[in-house]
Amino acid sequence: MDLQHLTPSREHDAPIYLQLYRRYREAIASGRLNPGDRVPSVRSLASELNLARGTVEVAYQMLVSEGYFMTRGTSGTVVSPHLGNLLEPDHSAGSALDVPPAPLLTLRSSEALPFQLGLPALDAFPRKAWVRLTGRRLRTLETVAMTYPDAAGYEPLRRAIATYLGISRGIACSHEQVFVTAGYRGSLELICRALLQPGDLGWYEEPGYLLARHFLEHAGMRLEPVPVDEQGLNVAQGQQQAIDARFAVVTPTHQSPTGVALSLPRRLALLDWASRRQAWIIEDDYDSEFRYHGRPLPAMKSLDRDGRVLYNGTFSKVLFPGLRLAYLVVPQAQVDTFRIAAAQYSSAGSNMTQAMVADFMEQGHFTRHLRKMRPVYAERRQHLVEALTQVMGERLQVQPQVGGIQVLTHLTTRHNDKTLAAAAWTQGLAVHALSNWRTQPSDQGGLLMGFANFKTKEEALTSVRALDALMAETGEHEAL
Repeated sequence: MDLQHLTPSREHDAPIYLQLYRRYREAIASGRLNPGDRVPSVRSLASELNLARGTVEVAYQMLVSEGYFMTRGTSGTVVSPHLGNLLEPDHSAGSALDVPPAPLLTLRSSEALPFQLGLPALDAFPRKAWVRLTGRRLRTLETVAMTYPDAAGYEPLRRAIATYLGISRGIACSHEQVFVTAGYRGSLELICRALLQPGDLGWYEEPGYLLARHFLEHAGMRLEPVPVDEQGLNVAQGQQQAIDARFAVVTPTHQSPTGVALSLPRRLALLDWASRRQAWIIEDDYDSEFRYHGRPLPAMKSLDRDGRVLYNGTFSKVLFPGLRLAYLVVPQAQVDTFRIAAAQYSSAGSNMTQAMVADFMEQGHFTRHLRKMRPVYAERRQHLVEALTQVMGERLQVQPQVGGIQVLTHLTTRHNDKTLAAAAWTQGLAVHALSNWRTQPSDQGGLLMGFANFKTKEEALTSVRALDALMAETGEHEAL
């Protein structure tokens, strides 16, 4: 393909990365790029078009996330062979460029980006202990690590998880009920294969976790947005809107993204609804370990008496996301169903990686790491909140919350949060627009910001000042 068709215009109102994204889509739709065609690397295209690598990388990641591109490791990036027939580009839809799509939660980068969501404090991870355990495990390579992995996961790790959950989350379960998966999306895939069918209707928090929504929609599920307020998911509203739903996806301990906790009366109401309707509750307990005031709230699974809750936890937030390990606790009556489903798709990976995590937990490093990180995150959150209050106190308001590794701020100006977030990403500031976590329009815009990797007050202040300067340059618009 002639690269002149990709060259963005500096005079166009839309951000450069968004122009590039749009022109690739048009090239695919018009046949100038075909399924399977290789596209230039980020480095080479940035050089050819005289663009920043970060700008090209954002465009490529958007195209990958929407299924237009497929990455093949060292073989480079290609136009997805599975695109099928695309509609001709809508040349009348130029205004669509004014509303950028949501960036990915994570961006492939050798360093953590300022405000990046979902990334724990990598500098505080106990690398020496991890390396020592890894070396010992490799030196004493056992036969079990060399064989095909159990579809449910490495048994010692499942036992360690069951023990940990019993102590920390009040969940009484056997290791047979624990399934190790390739991240939270792996857990969702296993649930879809075991219990759900394409076309099933489910409640989804509004606003709610962006990537889970995308996955479930891609899997063919129909999602009913149920509003979230200061008590969490509005269960009564959900029953009015879709009482016959087959499942509900909730983040009860620390709602994503608002940070509120699901109240006890609503937890009981949700459990009662699921029991009466024989529906499933998918509990995402993604960062409950990090609560800064008092003990972590009990998991909703600990209240489940009728076997309706599917409990999800992850190692991405408490250790590091490169592990790609999560776990799912299923009701005892569903163990056989889930074992059959797990055997039909790829497992969570090698026994070796799972064995390292099991060693880390069994030898006490895991609980020590969690105890260490709670005050660290409390301090780093304070770094960001103080910087936001000092620099941007007139532009936004920080929503109070008692845990997690991200901050939600509400805009007090008339800036469009989607436009503002898209512009920030082009400058390497990985904030997210609250509007992208909604399925329905709202007049309340906001920004989501991670804080785990702000090691000092100065680092937080520098990044906030950069965001403030960008906001000053970006004109105010009506909220969508």
